[in-house]
Amino acid sequence: MVASRLLEIPVSVQPVDAIRAMRLIAESRGWQTKLIEESRMVHRWAIVMPITRQARVIGFHVTSGEATGFSIRTWSHTPGSAGSLVFVSFEIPRQLEGDRWDSIIKEWVIGLPRCPWKWTFGERSRLGYMLPEFKRSRVQFTKQGIDTKSWIGSNLDLRKKFEP
Repeated sequence: MVASRLLEIPVSVQPVDAIRAMRLIAESRGWQTKLIEESRMVHRWAIVMPITRQARVIGFHVTSGEATGFSIRTWSHTPGSAGSLVFVSFEIPRQLEGDRWDSIIKEWVIGLPRCPWKWTFGERSRLGYMLPEFKRSRVQFTKQGIDTKSWIGSNLDLRKKFEP
């Protein structure tokens, strides 16, 4: 069994987009992967008491290559009456720590269709404007060495293509 650490981050992107971006990284590096389909217990608040529900989890884990033991899982759930929060969980094996992990997480963030630590005003209003997950997301990305003040995403190539 490989020693690893677990990193769970709330994100503003859809689960499919998060998995797609990481799958592209895995394919470009030649990693063999295996699909994960699970369920996870989540809590939803109804007036005063929490209601426990199951959320569908999708992801994959790496079975060969330098990242053996690495996995990504993502799920979404509705914490209140409307809107859903998406979480991404990375299981990072010890051999990926340091510069290797920094390059992987930065490449993943760049490959996402939108900034993962920013929600629109409408999304925040539907979810609950003051939820701690919004700040927690920014803090977690900053701890991973990502500059949260600016985001250069996958649309960079499109912007260059259409500039005069």
